[in-house]
Amino acid sequence: MSKDKTILRALAGETLPTPPIWMMRQAGRYLPEYKATRAEAGDFLSLCYNPELAAEVTFQPIRRYGFDAAILFADILLIPQALGADLWFVTGEGPRLSTITTQAEVDALKPVEAIHDTLSPIYETVKILSNGLPDETTLIGFAGAPWTVATYMIAGQGTPDQGPAHALKAENRPVFDALVKRITEATVLYLSEQIKAGAEVVKLFDSWAGSLQGADFEDYSLKPMQQITAALKALHPDVPVIAFPRGAGERYVGAHAAIGADCVAIDDGVTAEWAAQNVQTAGCVQGNLKSSHMVSGGDALVSETRRIVDALSNGSHIFNLGHGITPDADPENVQLMIDTVRGG
Repeated sequence: MSKDKTILRALAGETLPTPPIWMMRQAGRYLPEYKATRAEAGDFLSLCYNPELAAEVTFQPIRRYGFDAAILFADILLIPQALGADLWFVTGEGPRLSTITTQAEVDALKPVEAIHDTLSPIYETVKILSNGLPDETTLIGFAGAPWTVATYMIAGQGTPDQGPAHALKAENRPVFDALVKRITEATVLYLSEQIKAGAEVVKLFDSWAGSLQGADFEDYSLKPMQQITAALKALHPDVPVIAFPRGAGERYVGAHAAIGADCVAIDDGVTAEWAAQNVQTAGCVQGNLKSSHMVSGGDALVSETRRIVDALSNGSHIFNLGHGITPDADPENVQLMIDTVRGG
């Protein structure tokens, strides 16, 4: 592991003259080469579980753009599948899972130690990436945070308001807590194996954190991420953790300390100027260009990119989007963003 890698330097708290850059969902449907590999794999899950092809789509944006980091190509719902839930993808609609809403269904899940039987191809992908990435490119592993993963397991699919998970949390807290605990323990083992296989940084995606209100935000977004981070730090003290409680708004304040994360990723619901004053004072910040600029491009993309870089230039910053890049993005706009970050 090279300590000269710019993302590792930023995660260690260094203020760099040019922020390192990568992009959520940078391996994805906006790239023609991704579409070709996905077609070769046959379907999305087959792509996730094929180490050679999953590595290939992870390499593709590095070859094309020279991002400072590659993020493992996988999916946050592989953990539920590894725990015994049925998982399939409906074309044009997204993931579907068998639901977990009772204590009997929680008890029927596999023990957390059994997840590696399913997830071993993911670790093989990490090994291929670790051996094949350029020396200057940081390898990021990831998992979904427990609240977000639980919302899918309870509802059986994505929902606009995470209503089924909120309902179970209100109506049967012991079952909800047992499911979150199982996911939390499995996530520690999953990320630890990614690190053993070569991941240099790991990121926790709590995509639906913003729907938690009051004490639930601390109890079910921050605390599970803190438990995972603490366990990983005990096992792998030199590996940085990025936490992304998306939609947190003003509750991004204090997130570094509450989670123990080396970096807090912010969405585009807050401004970079606000983040500089209220979040970056506690450590590295990652973000937060609106992903719509990857579609529209032009002068607005350039000016917004420069504004974010300038606003966060007095502390450690990793440039990224505030959300994953969308399938309708123009690959040329990605290059324009990179050129703007690196060229001023």
